[in-house]
Amino acid sequence: MICYKYILTKVLGWKIKGDFPNLNKSVIIFAPHTSYWDAFFGKLYLKNIGVKHKFLSKKELFIFPFHLLMYAYGSIPVSSGRNFILQISEIFNSNKEIHIVLSPEGTRRKVNKWKKGFYYMAEAAHVPIVVGYIDYKKKEIGIKGVIQETENIKSVMREINGYYQNVGAKHPERFSLNIADKINHKSD
Repeated sequence: MICYKYILTKVLGWKIKGDFPNLNKSVIIFAPHTSYWDAFFGKLYLKNIGVKHKFLSKKELFIFPFHLLMYAYGSIPVSSGRNFILQISEIFNSNKEIHIVLSPEGTRRKVNKWKKGFYYMAEAAHVPIVVGYIDYKKKEIGIKGVIQETENIKSVMREINGYYQNVGAKHPERFSLNIADKINHKSD
């Protein structure tokens, strides 16, 4: 673990912020996700803190020969739909310790409406959502907070938006908070 921390902090000059909570299972969201570099820095960070984790990645990335790298990296192919949520719930149920990591935006492009799969996974598996971040402006990576209460999706999304309010993406023009729900909420 010292090797990962040395590479991340001494060689690459990043600061690690926030303590990872004492949890055996969680859905970890990481944002902003605007570059392939996010996965590299995220992997160094997660290896440094020593949590058992799996990344969720687009199933389109699992083509020969890249699928070998994706599995070695610790990725699980993602498809959409309720069956996938149940599949992830089964992964949680069959492991004593596992953290599922994904980007709530679902892409590196700018989107105004984030994917909600992470929320439904946490709900189905009865695990908290850990809010991780990567801030290129401050050169920080770490944990912003933990969301234990997940009964109300609108309040969860508002809390998550608050955590990411001033986080600097590698490509800021590609990052947006989940503003679609804010717009819909105003018209309620």
